[in-house]
Amino acid sequence: MSKVMIIGAGGVGGVVAHKCAQLPDTFTEIVLASRTVAKCEAIAAQLSRPVKTVQVDADHVAELVALLRAEQPLLVINVALPYQDLTIMDACLEAGVHYMDTANYEPLDTAKFEYHWQWAYREKFEQAGLMALLGCGFDPGATNIFTAYLAKHYFDEIHTLDIIDVNGGDHGYPFATNFNPEINIREVTADCRHYENGEFVTTPAMSLKQSFTCPEDVGTYNIYRMYHEELESLAVNFPTLKRAQFWMSFGDSYLKHLEVLGNVGMTGIAPVEFNGQQIVPIQFLRTLLPDPASLGPRTVGKTCIGCVVTGSKDGQQKTVYLYNIKDHQACYAEVQSQAISYTTGVPAMIGAKMLLEGQWLKPGVWNVEQLDPDPFMADLNVHGLPWQVVEEPGFELV
Repeated sequence: MSKVMIIGAGGVGGVVAHKCAQLPDTFTEIVLASRTVAKCEAIAAQLSRPVKTVQVDADHVAELVALLRAEQPLLVINVALPYQDLTIMDACLEAGVHYMDTANYEPLDTAKFEYHWQWAYREKFEQAGLMALLGCGFDPGATNIFTAYLAKHYFDEIHTLDIIDVNGGDHGYPFATNFNPEINIREVTADCRHYENGEFVTTPAMSLKQSFTCPEDVGTYNIYRMYHEELESLAVNFPTLKRAQFWMSFGDSYLKHLEVLGNVGMTGIAPVEFNGQQIVPIQFLRTLLPDPASLGPRTVGKTCIGCVVTGSKDGQQKTVYLYNIKDHQACYAEVQSQAISYTTGVPAMIGAKMLLEGQWLKPGVWNVEQLDPDPFMADLNVHGLPWQVVEEPGFELV
């Protein structure tokens, strides 16, 4: 028996539920939990097999523990908010359940995307004989595994890493975010940090851009250097890296709207007083923007996400590009989601599958690049995210 509990019923939670439901031999029972049980029920109604839906507030450890003890899953797949990672980890420890997530913990009151809070749980999970698998979405997640796969099969040493995330999709709105608006905007407006010569270098947000032409006629886009949490773990786990950077594409309209919202204070994360109440501007803004889970039917175009790695093999320098391309409408046809949620939810399902089948199961707290990339890469091809490798792609990044 392999019973899992998915906590979170947003766009990614819906994809994870769909993909787990497609594999009844691995995921024999599925429980879908959220603070808003109606969202769970809406997802459940889309699925080809029954799943149980329950209400839980993931901010409260005692409530989570009671639910886990009642349901007794082998694994929690956490696709709730990053603020809730630690409470869910605490509950898993107390209830004796394996844990995994797709994004690292971040405090509610400051935009810090760092792993040290979760890495501090290593000894607790080891002693409990439980596994915590961190960052098993696409970026972080598949991009970490792409890096590990290239390091294993194409290089003796890797020296530079550029993760490039291009969303060539169009949803038709003047301004919307493809995942949780609060998390997205906090991430984009944070100071950029990239790894170079043994340390992280801080620069202003979105201050470096370049043009990038995607393969397979996806198009040419402006990409901007920004910080993303996988750089922290990759710099630790691949010590030969001399430089690691993360790039994401943004359209001019998105950036102009973001600039204006920032200028008037709507992206702030500190509470302000309004009509005698304390409100957080970015949380209020989130309620005004389109729900990312609603973008699926109207988003057209493709994503192109991958890793460009340089290094040495048999004394020779080389460059390799590994990438995935996904069509938004193809994702919607399969799981009623746009490609951003799809490319996060599929790796989460595969990571859960690796753990439940014992291929990745080991006590402690682990980032995905520390595990064998080969079975995961094989499953990407099977479960909807086929990838390509291009040796000497013929372009250079700043």
